[in-house]
Amino acid sequence: MLRHLDQHGGGVLVYTRNLVPHLLNLDTEHEFVLMYRNASHLGSYGNGGRVREVALPAPSVVLWDQIVVPHLARREKVDVLFNPKYSIPLAVRCPTVFVCHGLPWYVEPRWSRWTDRLSHRYLIPRYAAKASRIVAVSNTTRDHVIGYLGVEERRVATVYLGIVEAFAERVPPERLNEVRHCYGLPERFFLYCGQIYPPKNFGRLLQAYGRVGPELGISLVVAGEHRLRCEQELALVDTLNLARWVVPVGWVDHGTLPAFYQLAEALLLPSLYEACPSPPLEAMASGCPVVTANRYGTQEIVNGAGLLVDPEDVDSIAAGITQIVNDRELRRKLVAAGRHRARQFTWEACAGRTLGVLEAAAQSSR
Repeated sequence: MLRHLDQHGGGVLVYTRNLVPHLLNLDTEHEFVLMYRNASHLGSYGNGGRVREVALPAPSVVLWDQIVVPHLARREKVDVLFNPKYSIPLAVRCPTVFVCHGLPWYVEPRWSRWTDRLSHRYLIPRYAAKASRIVAVSNTTRDHVIGYLGVEERRVATVYLGIVEAFAERVPPERLNEVRHCYGLPERFFLYCGQIYPPKNFGRLLQAYGRVGPELGISLVVAGEHRLRCEQELALVDTLNLARWVVPVGWVDHGTLPAFYQLAEALLLPSLYEACPSPPLEAMASGCPVVTANRYGTQEIVNGAGLLVDPEDVDSIAAGITQIVNDRELRRKLVAAGRHRARQFTWEACAGRTLGVLEAAAQSSR
């Protein structure tokens, strides 16, 4: 189920665009039917052989999920229906698997819009109850799926995402200069990478940066976009007189991101909640030290290869920013540990383990 290929360029889209080709490249006799809502995606992965692409137009997401897809699944005699995002048809007869990319709304409901809370209360529990298997992107997510949604442990498998190999490769100096010029990047900067919405804790990051960043003479580059409910946090740029220090560049494509990480002093991501964030992994692979939160998915992912701070304590975040700049020995150790840690996350492994979950779902139906 690939209707979300048209969404914004966030983590779920990056996950899907990397997972699908690696699944198709596995040495297996399984056949794959790729279902799109938008016909413009036809031809993305090739037709014929073990792969077939089908466009299924529908006027709404709900109709696509719950009516159109089940009809095709029955017609094609699909053995397992897989969605790399949070939904599955509730009336389909074949086994189903979906990927849970985190449950921030259950951990902190105040972050959700009231319209979303209806989905979180009435739909996601039904998807979880219906699914033959659920792929959790981290052990943090697995624990939350079991605890908040009441899913049996045997139905939830942790499968970490991977990192594109380009992040571990050195970017040529001329390319670094080209990127710096194209985006107007300062000589020295910290990097924030990702969407901006409440779990990202962007307000406290700005407060902490404002205390130490200008004094250090290091700017803050923001690679991402405002998603929702952070207007007051974004206003802190002007309130704290940081306009000349904070450089928003918007979404940066993944082909260019390695240059950002290799130019940056450090990645700053003191989130209140993350499930399995890709920016710390990308930064570690690129040799960029990471300052991140001492909880949930960020702590699990860096696993000792990053500098952990208390995301609810502005002083702690500010101290971490200062330490990552001034403690050269710590930087050296974190860069080495980060590169080693990042090598443990590959899309080949993610695809292989995901296929194993799909096969287990198929076997359970028999």
